Amino acid sequence: MMKKPSLATFSTNPKHSSKYGVRSISLPTRSHPTTVQIEEELTKLKSWETSSSSKSETICFGLSGLTRLYKCIEELLKLPLTQQALSQHKNEKWVDELLDSPLRFLDLLSKTRDETLLLKGKVEELQSVLRRRKVGDSDMENHVAEYWSLRRKMRKECTKSLLLLKQIDGSIGSSYFSLDLNNHLCAIVKVLIEASLMTSSILQSLVVFLSSPILRSKVNKWSLVSRLMQKGVFGCDNQHENNINELEKVDFGVSSLMMENLSKDAEVEKIQSAHGRLQALVVAIEGIENGLECLFKRLINTRVSFLNIISP
Repeated sequence: MMKKPSLATFSTNPKHSSKYGVRSISLPTRSHPTTVQIEEELTKLKSWETSSSSKSETICFGLSGLTRLYKCIEELLKLPLTQQALSQHKNEKWVDELLDSPLRFLDLLSKTRDETLLLKGKVEELQSVLRRRKVGDSDMENHVAEYWSLRRKMRKECTKSLLLLKQIDGSIGSSYFSLDLNNHLCAIVKVLIEASLMTSSILQSLVVFLSSPILRSKVNKWSLVSRLMQKGVFGCDNQHENNINELEKVDFGVSSLMMENLSKDAEVEKIQSAHGRLQALVVAIEGIENGLECLFKRLINTRVSFLNIISP
């Protein structure tokens, strides 16, 4: 009788392969077209990983890729061969651990979605104030102070989320490599592990975006100019704008509103610039919100499909 291959048979690199900690796992021989689709989606996401940044557009691409990946995983879980293989191990600890992974991500997604909604609301308040007020008005200064306060709170929460994600990332797949499973079940486990690793990576990228470093709320004109030049915001062309993300651009725009002794023309220019940066951030947040919502639904469906297989 041929010996069943174990997970350890396949190439696995336990070391992190990127700054967000995704490990490389080679899928075993494909037994169904769904597995081919899953591997294609994973390849696209690995391409995202190599070019990942803290820009919202890149993060949205990652979130939409995860949504497509989990849709394919749902199809994999619907296969009779998959259901039969998993049902035979439904009382084992490693199955419970696989089932727990989507739940942990769902909790974090819900928390992150709430934070983005708060940020969007505060940004829209700033937009409203800027339409009515001028630089130096006390009402605007109060709203700017509230914006900085929210940013500081978000950074603290993001630090907690990042630590949690790193803990999740470190625990994913650690207890499965001594298992003796057949080819198809081995493929299922590996797909779920790699999907979890990639989910952790992309969510870490999102958390890094939301926890972008904050400028001090009160800076003098030349101190602010110096920091803008260090970031590459001042330059001969728009290429320098690509050095920072939408949230950092708003920070710079809001900070510039607090500069004193500006001419009237300079004040008008600063208000217009801040308007544009705030609107760009609103659009970015809406894209992230949509990506989080779609991924949230897919993770729920994946967990339900898994539960339907292992439930009595």
